[in-house]
Formats: sequence, C-alpha cells, structure tokens
Amino acid sequence: MRVFSIQPGSVTETGALPERLPERGYVWIACGRREFELEQAHVQTTLQVLGGVTLVDLHVSDLLNNQLPSHFDYTSQYDILVFRRLAAGHSETDLAHPGQPLTQPTRRSGPPVLRRIDTSPVGFAVFDRVLLTVHPAGCTVLEHYATRLLAAASAASRAAGVQMPVGPADLMLRIVNQMVDGYLDLRRELTRQLDHWQSELLSPSARFTNWGSLLDARISLHQLDEICEDQRAAIQDWIEALANWDVIEGQSDHFGGQRGLELLKVRSRDVLEHIERVVHHVRRLEQNAETAVQMHFSAQSNRTNDIMRVLTVLTAIFLPLNLIAGIFGMNFEFIPWLHARDGFWWAMGTMGLIATVLTGLFWRKRYLVRNASR
Repeated sequence: MRVFSIQPGSVTETGALPERLPERGYVWIACGRREFELEQAHVQTTLQVLGGVTLVDLHVSDLLNNQLPSHFDYTSQYDILVFRRLAAGHSETDLAHPGQPLTQPTRRSGPPVLRRIDTSPVGFAVFDRVLLTVHPAGCTVLEHYATRLLAAASAASRAAGVQMPVGPADLMLRIVNQMVDGYLDLRRELTRQLDHWQSELLSPSARFTNWGSLLDARISLHQLDEICEDQRAAIQDWIEALANWDVIEGQSDHFGGQRGLELLKVRSRDVLEHIERVVHHVRRLEQNAETAVQMHFSAQSNRTNDIMRVLTVLTAIFLPLNLIAGIFGMNFEFIPWLHARDGFWWAMGTMGLIATVLTGLFWRKRYLVRNASR
C-alpha cells in the first residue's frame, strides 16, 4: 500500500494510512486488490475520518471483483469508476503474499504481444479530497505514475512548468489516460505481427500453418473490442455526471471551482478521444485479420482453379493423340499405313501437328498464360 499526501507544489509518500487531511491538498491511497480485501476495515475507518463517509458494500464488492467490466457509479458523497486496463503485465496474485504478483504467470494463447496485454480492472473511489485506487498486484501503470508524480513535485519540474493534478478527479483521469495510452504503445508491435501473418497468408510460395495463433488473435481482438466499448461507456457516464456537478461558491479552482470543473471536462473528453482511437485501431486490426483470411482462401481457390485449368488443357491436347494411338492399336488385319515403311513417321507428324495447333489455340485463348503471382 502506498499513500501520497499531495499539496500544491509538494508530494509526500508514507506507508501508513493518514489520520487527517493536508491543509491545502488531498490524499491518494493506492493499494492492491488483495491488500484492500485484508485491510478493508482500516481503509473504511480512514475514509470515514477523511471524507466523512465509508464505501457502500456493493461498491466494495465491485472493487474486489477481478472480472468486473468497466463501469461508472456514484453516490452523493463519492464516485466509483472501474476501468479495465490494457497494459503490459499480468494480473495473477499470490494469495499467500498479499500485494505480490505470481512469479510464474498463467500461460495464455495467441501472439506474444496479445499475451502481454493485461485486462484486469482497476477501481477508483473519488471523494472530495481523497482518491482510493484498488489495482492488481504489480500494476506497472500505477507504479509508473507514482514515480512521475514524485518527479513532478521536484524543484526542477516546477521550474519547467510541469503541472500536478489539482484534485482527486484530475488524478484519476490522468491515471486512466495513461492506462489507455499503454495500449497505444503496444499497437505498433501488434500491427507488425498481424502484417507479418498477412504477408504469409498472401504469399504464393509460403505455406501458412499458424491457424491456431491467428484464431486466438481474432478472439483476443474481439475481446479487446468489447473491453474498449465498456471503457467508452464508463467514461461517457462519467462525463454525463460531470455535467450535473454544481460549482461551489467560495471554493478554489482546485476543488469545486469553475475553472477546475472545466479542466475536468476537458481532460475527460481527452480520455474519451484516446479510447476512441483504441477502439478504431482494434476494430481495424480485427477487420484486417478477417480480410487477410478471406483473401488467403480466395487466393488458394484461384491457384486451384489455375491448376485445374492447366490440367484440363493438357488433357484436351492429348485427347486426340490418344484417339489416334487407339485407332492404330486396333486388332484389324488391314489398317492403312499399318505396314507402310514410313507410316510411323506420318502418324507421329500428324500427332505432333495436332498437339502444336491445339497448344497454340489454347495459348491464344489465354488458357496457358502464366500468372504474375507464380
């Protein structure tokens, strides 16, 4: 568990739950899902002290559910956002050591880049001055953002104009945005893998054998599409809830002011736009994979037709030759040219002439034209 006390221009990290709020800031409590399950009573007590309210039992169940899709819910005192991440990592947790990921993650099917995408949910409970996050063990997204948050509070970052999150909702949106961008960083490798498969599928000289991996990739892309749809619906519900927020008179722009609310709306729309990009990319990859398979079977069908056409033409060429050979092979005593000295050469010449004429005729009709693909 990591606890951050965030004030304007400074960030302090502690390992214990705070007993009071900072004078001009807010508190971020980040814990693993198993840690939250074990320390639920202490966390609820802290939320009661800091925010004046505890989490509803159903929301606690949502935060502990590892299979819950992305969704948004709210009460009059706090908001709940469950957001399934698309990031590199794995979500298995060692129950004997809370907060620690398994050293041997479960093997998954599909291409390597899809096996590295973890879609486990991350829960956010947003209070007025408290942000509670419940994440999988070893969540690199939150670890990376915690490092960025501590670096942003340094004197050099403040001099460079690096802005810190102005409130719990702003911090939540920044973390969600980084989670979405984590997939955007993986899309190049995923696109390269599918492009390689498409090249193999359409190559006339290659024999494609990775049908199992391609099927797993299509299933994984379809699952990613569904996850992204849930993400988009959750953020849209959050944006609709923001539209109903009231501006609190006398509050600073950081907590309830007009400018702070407008900043949240802008950042929320930016997160939604990033999710739209992920949805568009996932659907394009899914369509490309489907199109590549269809083109592969179409190409195989065309190659089969070409082979059958050549065999048919060869059969048509040798058919009259077999007829001539069959006639002269009849067991009649008197057959013209059968006992002639030059009868054999006349027969061979006639057969060669017929074969040449038929070959030229079929070539002229483009029945024997070599395809550019072969």
